[in-house]
Formats: sequence, structure tokens, C-alpha cells
Amino acid sequence: MRKNDRDVALGRFLSLVLRHNPAAAGIKLDDNGWADVDSLLAGCNRAGKKIDPETLERIVRENNKQRYKFNEDRTRIRANQGHSVTVDVEMEECAPPERLYHGTASRSLESIRAEGIQKGSRQHVHLSRDTETAMQVGKRHGRPLLLRVSAANMHRDGHKFWLSENGVWLCEHVPWAYVTQEE
Repeated sequence: MRKNDRDVALGRFLSLVLRHNPAAAGIKLDDNGWADVDSLLAGCNRAGKKIDPETLERIVRENNKQRYKFNEDRTRIRANQGHSVTVDVEMEECAPPERLYHGTASRSLESIRAEGIQKGSRQHVHLSRDTETAMQVGKRHGRPLLLRVSAANMHRDGHKFWLSENGVWLCEHVPWAYVTQEE
């Protein structure tokens, strides 16, 4: 396996451990989603995912979605957002731009019309500032569908928004009244 392919596979495993299933590496996350780096490395190695500190640094640095971050002294690491396990990544509420975008599979449209955009198993709905990113997300789930969200109107109407460290906009739910299907 080439180094880049290996890094992608290790990055996926890190995503699993730091966002969804810390037990896959035999570790625990604290209340704010932080994992001890030494425990993470040891747990990954026990799980057959050979990773050293330099590889971990490279994966964090080169991840195109900037999913992970270290604390200041680099002894702890966490995912910036996208958790299905309950953690508080200490984001501050902020006002969103006029519009944001959500990419999903076209097969989800009827459900979204009926229920709005739901967070599913995650802690938040994920929204993008640009159409390109949203379409990339939608393509991962099937034939992509691009939805425009009237985020500023939602915020004025009392819905809360957060901006993650890696630029993903988050909210609890997007009612259909604030959604427009892009062509």
C-alpha cells in the first residue's frame, strides 16, 4: 500500500475512533472530545493500524477537510465536528451568512420536504458555505442534490448556528420552510 493510500486508510480509522467509536482503539474521549495522543497511538497499534507520532502529525496536517486538531502542547487530539458520540467541542454560537448549502442524495428529497434536514446520528446538521463542497458531500451518498438554506432568516427566527474550527456550519435542524432546491 502506498504511503498516501495508507494515510487515507489511517485517517478513516481516526475518524471512526475520534467521532463515532473510541472503543475501536480501546480509548475514551473526555467530555470535550479530546483523546490522549499516546493512548490513541497505542490503541491504534493494538487494533492493527500501525501509526507513529510523525504519521499522525502528517495526517492531521494534510487532511483536506481539516477534521482533527491538537491541543497546544500536542498531547491531546480531537475531531473538530461530525461526532455521533456525545461531546461538547466548545463551539461558540455565531451568526451565519445569508445562505448556506447542504449536499445530500436526491433520494432524500421527499423525506427532507416532510421533516426538514435532520442531523441523523450526528450531533448537528452540517452545512457548507459553498456549493462545491456541498456537492462533494452529496456525491458521497448517491446522485447528489444541492439544497440552499436561508441561514440568516433561520437565525433571525431564533435558530442557533455554530461554526466549527474547520469551517463547517452546524445547526440542530433545518425546517423545510428555509430550504430551496438548487438546479
